[in-house]
Amino acid sequence: MRHNVFGKQLGRSVGQRNALRRTMITQLFDHERITTTHAKAQSIRAAAEHMITQAKRGLAEGDPARVVYLRRLLNGRLNDTEITKKVFEVLAPRYAERPGGYTRAERPGGYTRIYKLGPRKGDNAPMVILELVDSNVKPTDTAATTGTASRPLSGARGLLNRVRRPRVAASETPAEQNS
Repeated sequence: MRHNVFGKQLGRSVGQRNALRRTMITQLFDHERITTTHAKAQSIRAAAEHMITQAKRGLAEGDPARVVYLRRLLNGRLNDTEITKKVFEVLAPRYAERPGGYTRAERPGGYTRIYKLGPRKGDNAPMVILELVDSNVKPTDTAATTGTASRPLSGARGLLNRVRRPRVAASETPAEQNS
């Protein structure tokens, strides 16, 4: 039994799991919308919201030493210093008016939203879109939606990435082409 064991294991070792979470949170803050499985989205959602809450509280306090401390903390938990800068300069001010606190009535968070997409074609894993609330990313922007420019949002990966070959006329056979 898994009594008092927190978190999802995601079928990975501790190092792989930490690297996956760090990469996915970094991509979420960079693109403001990612497509992933439901289990992975649930595992990174709380950590991402907590990072935004920390940045928001640090800016609200106005103590420069506290802001430097929180920036260094987020730098250690994210892969990119530019993303840390974005969290403090773009995302925290965006969510400054959203309620958040330590009491149960004012729970911190509420900065992300999960849309269910349906099962993935290959292994039937439930796919979702994890996005930041109030983001200005358009739904048709597949590079921002998926986190990479090569993967489309839909399950038609083979159709969109297939290389089309020119058609050979019926009268031309391979023997006629060589001569």
